[in-house]
Amino acid sequence: MRKFDIRNLKLRKVTVDDLDDRMLLANLYLTQALTFIIGIAWIFFQGRNPLRLLDIPGDWKFALWGAGLAAAVLAVDLAISRWVPDEASDDGGVNERIFRSRPVWHIASIALVVAVCEELLFRGAIQYAIGPYWTSIVFASIHVRYLRHWIPTGLVFSISYGLGWIQAWSGTIWAPIAAHFLVDLTMGLIIRFRSDKE
Repeated sequence: MRKFDIRNLKLRKVTVDDLDDRMLLANLYLTQALTFIIGIAWIFFQGRNPLRLLDIPGDWKFALWGAGLAAAVLAVDLAISRWVPDEASDDGGVNERIFRSRPVWHIASIALVVAVCEELLFRGAIQYAIGPYWTSIVFASIHVRYLRHWIPTGLVFSISYGLGWIQAWSGTIWAPIAAHFLVDLTMGLIIRFRSDKE
């Protein structure tokens, strides 16, 4: 039996164009599962109960907070896409590849999974530990595909800070989950139906 030697391990850079559709989706769902697991574990280590964090509030004001932030984000994104060259907001084609040929139900499923998993980790665990400003720096830095350009990096930071702010004001994690879901769903549908016209 041969011994495993880490020095023989070779890593190569893989771009989104190197992945077929199945691998792209597997990568997406795997990273979201890891995000969810890390978020739950971190909340437990903080001595908190994640189920309490996910209690749905009695009133629906959180939905208004989420819808309001989502509308503001979409308005800013629309303005950026209208007046800023595509090269300055390029994400490497990841969003295009994920959403362009998906059925509407799958776009909604992806948006919901991403919203719940990422908000549980970032607003539920990290923001509780280090506050919204530093959480937004971490959030922006893990969105590596945007770091090549300052406009999308600034936008991701601002969105994250807004998500943290509405959680603080609404008192529930469901406000940022709603906003995150609505933004991802709307952007996914725009990509999907724009590609139908082309």
